[in-house]
Amino acid sequence: MGETSKRRKTKMGRVVSNKMDKSVVVVVESYRPHPLYKRAVRHIKKFKAHDEQNACVIGDVVRIEETRPLSKEKCWRVVEILSRGETS
Repeated sequence: MGETSKRRKTKMGRVVSNKMDKSVVVVVESYRPHPLYKRAVRHIKKFKAHDEQNACVIGDVVRIEETRPLSKEKCWRVVEILSRGETS
């Protein structure tokens, strides 16, 4: 039996809230065709992610990765900050 390392899911999204300590809320947008009308419809999902250094600010584009449950609603962590948002 070889090593069976499962790949963790990753998503890219935008930080919309960083008011919690060591946590951020990340919005991930995707476009899916409407089942009847076949028009592209924007689908939005919010994830709470762990941010160890409190480095993220609102507007940052980040990559998050699935991890073990860290709290009741938080089972993602920030892997890297891809681009910086406004720091006003």
